[in-house]
Amino acid sequence: VQLQAYGGGSAQAGGSLRLSCTASGLTFSAYAMGWFRQAPGKQREFVGVVSWSRASTDYADSVKGRFTISRDNAKNTVYQQMNSLKPDDTAVYFCAAQAKGVGFFEYWGQGTQVTVSS
Repeated sequence: VQLQAYGGGSAQAGGSLRLSCTASGLTFSAYAMGWFRQAPGKQREFVGVVSWSRASTDYADSVKGRFTISRDNAKNTVYQQMNSLKPDDTAVYFCAAQAKGVGFFEYWGQGTQVTVSS
């Protein structure tokens, strides 16, 4: 199983970036897909998740209303649209996959850096 995250980069505060994560080696439609991030000197934290069926999403309070997660099961890809970026959003962002009925994310991507300047 491989998860390949990309689309990170630099943005000004108030700007936007779109992250993508493409999965291979698994039945993509059977997995919930999540995004996490880790800022320098901090623990990895949950950002958001989209269910395997695309029926539901959930977000950390810190990104609600600014980030949107979606998925295209035909392309084995999950997206995270990040708007109104803040310097506090600066982190390495990771995508992860959680199988139905499993209580944890078992597969992780390598991370992509997002840097937001004020």
